[in-house]
Amino acid sequence: MKVWIDIVNAPHVWFFKNIIKYLEDEGEEVFITARKFGDVHQLLDLFEIPYTSVGRHGATLEQKLLRSTERVYNLSKIIEKEKPDVAVSKHSIELPRVSFGLRIPSVYVLDNEHAIAANRLTLPLCNKIVVPKAMSVWDVLKIGADPNALVRYNGTSEVIHFVDFQYNPNIFEDLNLDLNKDKTILMRPEPALASYLDADCHESVLSPIVENIGEYANILVIPRFKQQQEIFAGNENVTIIKPPVDTFSLMKRCDLVIGAGGTMNREAALLGTPVISCYPGKLLAVDGFYIEKDLMKRSQDIGEIVDLALELMMEHKVKKQLKTDDLLQIMIDNIYGAVES
Repeated sequence: MKVWIDIVNAPHVWFFKNIIKYLEDEGEEVFITARKFGDVHQLLDLFEIPYTSVGRHGATLEQKLLRSTERVYNLSKIIEKEKPDVAVSKHSIELPRVSFGLRIPSVYVLDNEHAIAANRLTLPLCNKIVVPKAMSVWDVLKIGADPNALVRYNGTSEVIHFVDFQYNPNIFEDLNLDLNKDKTILMRPEPALASYLDADCHESVLSPIVENIGEYANILVIPRFKQQQEIFAGNENVTIIKPPVDTFSLMKRCDLVIGAGGTMNREAALLGTPVISCYPGKLLAVDGFYIEKDLMKRSQDIGEIVDLALELMMEHKVKKQLKTDDLLQIMIDNIYGAVES
């Protein structure tokens, strides 16, 4: 069997790398395409995963439309020649459209019910949609998804990121970090370029938090792109971390994570590190799942975030890891299931 996987965002590299290894160990052929965006190519190179680079991300609505259209066109020509048996993606807008047009069964991994535009363009075209039980079925069906396509699981997709994780307790030393305070906070800015979030890539919701908490802890920031790096570069209380790095060990070693995104917050929760979400968009069901289990705090109030941060750093206790089904096997089963159907 030949499996086509399209990777369009950096966290998806962590998600798919163990699936790719599993499939190859089973003797299947895997063909990978990747969009140029953020650290996608760097991470694929780091893990020595071969890929074909196709297209790039757009910042404005016009750029998003034009570049997505161009990417569909280029992918169509490539995939027609490759002739895969099944196509797999996580929030790729182009893969479902190409696979539907070429009559290739597709599997789609979903964890953001608020990405309405992307979901409308993709979910109705997919043969299988792997979705967490924390997400309302109605939020998926009202977009036009086939109810018979849904495959639900307990947990969130970040669990699969840690299949082969080995903690490096010397990560601070390996990165030559100059830390002069007892506590260290890792921060991740918001996904300002995402179409589902109305945000300014030249500002960050983290900026006032840094100003109010910098005297209490070392602040490490992992920016998503150049403009975000420039926001924090001049702040003497901030150390910029340039990926790719071992972010899992970094999160585990830190006393607290404050994130304006989603994936890294949930990863931190799974690692047992206290985490505060200040994501500026609507609450995602997968985040609500972690909040309900007391694995994550959430606030958009600066004063409350600072108070929470100080409290959590003083009371840092290791959390139990989230109990989940065998997510890797669920993903694999549905790749094979899509081919059979």
